[in-house]
Amino acid sequence: MPFPMANPNTPSYHPTSKPSKSNTISSFFSWKSTNLYSLVVFLCIISYLLGSWKHGMPTIPTAKNQLASKDCLNINNNNTPLDFNPHHNLNDSSLSPSLSNTHKSFPPCNVRYSEYTPCEDAKRSLRFNRDRLIYRERHCPEKSETLKCRIPAPFGYKNPFAWPTSRDLAWYANVPHKELTVEKAVQNWIRYEGEKFRFPGGGTMFPNGADAYIDDIAKLINLNDGSIRTAIDTGCGVASWGAYLLSRNIMTMSFAPRDTHEAQVQFALERGVPALIGIIASKRIPYPSRAFDMAHCSRCLIPWGQYNGLYLIEVDRVLRPGGYWILSGPPIHWKKYYKGWERTQEDLNAEQTNIENVAKSLCWNRVVEKDDIAIWQKPTNHLNCKVNRKLTQNPPFCPAQDPDKAWYTEMETCLTPLPEVSNNQEIAGGELEKWPERLYAIPPRISRGTVKGVTAEIFQKDAELWSKRVSYYKNVNSQLGQAGRYRNVLDMNAYLGGFAASLIEYPLWVMNVVPAEAKVNTLGVIYERGLIGTYQNWCEAMSTYPRTYDLIHADSVFSLYKDRCEMEDILLEMDRVLRPEGSVIFRDDVDNVIKIKNIIDRLDWDSQIVDHEDGPHQREKLLFAVKKYWTAPAATKS
Repeated sequence: MPFPMANPNTPSYHPTSKPSKSNTISSFFSWKSTNLYSLVVFLCIISYLLGSWKHGMPTIPTAKNQLASKDCLNINNNNTPLDFNPHHNLNDSSLSPSLSNTHKSFPPCNVRYSEYTPCEDAKRSLRFNRDRLIYRERHCPEKSETLKCRIPAPFGYKNPFAWPTSRDLAWYANVPHKELTVEKAVQNWIRYEGEKFRFPGGGTMFPNGADAYIDDIAKLINLNDGSIRTAIDTGCGVASWGAYLLSRNIMTMSFAPRDTHEAQVQFALERGVPALIGIIASKRIPYPSRAFDMAHCSRCLIPWGQYNGLYLIEVDRVLRPGGYWILSGPPIHWKKYYKGWERTQEDLNAEQTNIENVAKSLCWNRVVEKDDIAIWQKPTNHLNCKVNRKLTQNPPFCPAQDPDKAWYTEMETCLTPLPEVSNNQEIAGGELEKWPERLYAIPPRISRGTVKGVTAEIFQKDAELWSKRVSYYKNVNSQLGQAGRYRNVLDMNAYLGGFAASLIEYPLWVMNVVPAEAKVNTLGVIYERGLIGTYQNWCEAMSTYPRTYDLIHADSVFSLYKDRCEMEDILLEMDRVLRPEGSVIFRDDVDNVIKIKNIIDRLDWDSQIVDHEDGPHQREKLLFAVKKYWTAPAATKS
């Protein structure tokens, strides 16, 4: 069936730029002379024969050269495409146990799995402790439980609306849940309008809309001078707060658990807003220390004052020195609002007192409380805080530990110490530039030598390298340079965030992942650049819904995970989180690229191998791929 595009004028997806044959010679060579063309054909044949005769490094054609080579071969009545079989047998069973059966296919999963989130599966979660909502944390399936099928899109799935239209509209067929339109009808979260959902920007605590609510916050702290760039929204709902902050150049990591309110995070992602499934329970949230300029909770139902302040202690860990914590809704200003909240004055007073006490124990300063919004500020260093700790040890400073370690790391009721300073005016860990200068300024973690093996010179060279690489990507796949083609982007092995930085001019956002197995933990550097990201072990599923990303970038991922887990399982997870007609760019060693192509051919992706940007003699190769459009079949009427 034809794929109904959200924008009928948008060109179809391809793994690479593929001009028609009639335009190939003119676009790539600009030669119109028949004699010159004949000479090119002759040279192609000679080159091919010489390549077959030599037994050195095989050459993978670029998009440009592959089109020319195919023309050469077609003239010689040979329709066999150039491949690597003389040197790299695609059907060699010795490559990997998972490739031994070349006829193995990956069938579609049952339609009941269309919203499957393996590590947040509702049925599996019931096996775990309900205390502190631990059962809603990540609990991934055992190897024997892993699905070996492709997650289907729901019948009628359409490409999401392009940003910024997607902030306000989504197709009903893509997220067919009306529960929130009923439960939150009076709060203006979401409305159902025929084939579409509309997001008016409302929220539980901002009935006049998220933009007006943010304006109220901006009257209390400065949101406009570039000093606040990264934010975290706990219990985000459909992420309207984060969605409307984007127009102010503030990038928000929104998260909420997969709970009784169906598909909150899925709606956020469908809108083109950064989000992950997550909860503050017993484990650290997967972000480094000193990551966010601002943290926010709008009636997010997190018991901040309980468990010895454990949850606020975790917010303190990820909050940058001088960063703000914003709380709106109960119990703030309870004396005025308590009747509408249907709670007793004693209960609300006790809750606010507990929060105030925890914040004070963290050395936070309450900046302002106005109407139903209260704002606290974390100190810029811990000099005074350490003096106060001589009088009270609650909570104590944490002993020597890695404050950035946050993958399945238990939370503790101790205060994460800030880096040492020499005087009270110094900002612990180093002062950050304002946005947008922050993006290319040397991050303090690097300038202070706290990231092993990464110097200022390496950082600058990495920025130049990714500018060159992304320019090459655009030459191969011209759609990468088309504003609006991609919105949600995933970089599976982000290192210093260079790929994301090189795309900053486009209306998209990048989830920068630093694998838990990476040799160097660089996620703190990524946040110091004003970008966002998370930790992830790619042998497990990501905490996100199917069809989250329009574009995935996988740099050396399969070299990193060699012998750690099956390549096909990582590729099936990529297939799960990639939208129909979404694109993938792989770059890896040639042997890995061949194995990847073998598997994704059986995932029914369209793909093409091209040369490294530095030419055919590099072992590293690129593979551009597109997931074909397909959905679950229409439901049959019984």
